[in-house]
Amino acid sequence: MSSATRSAAGGFVRKRLTMGRTVGPWLIGSGAMLLIVGLLAWSGGLSWFGRLPGDIRIETERTHIFIPITSMLIVSAGLNLLLYLFLFLFRR
Repeated sequence: MSSATRSAAGGFVRKRLTMGRTVGPWLIGSGAMLLIVGLLAWSGGLSWFGRLPGDIRIETERTHIFIPITSMLIVSAGLNLLLYLFLFLFRR
């Protein structure tokens, strides 16, 4: 998205881009989620993640292939739920 628009005379006029009041809650929410996930990963609370049924793991002598299908479906559903709740709470 460009910050310049065309004026009536044909030249470009630069608009000033400002942060709205909605950016603050997004930053706080993102930081809180990152902190929670970081603490869970550090404490071992996410040790089950990546070892779910449906996650494909192929290991040979030379090759290790990991395709986390089920884990990514859970991540996608969780992020969709969080985004829905966040938008529901802050759109008022």
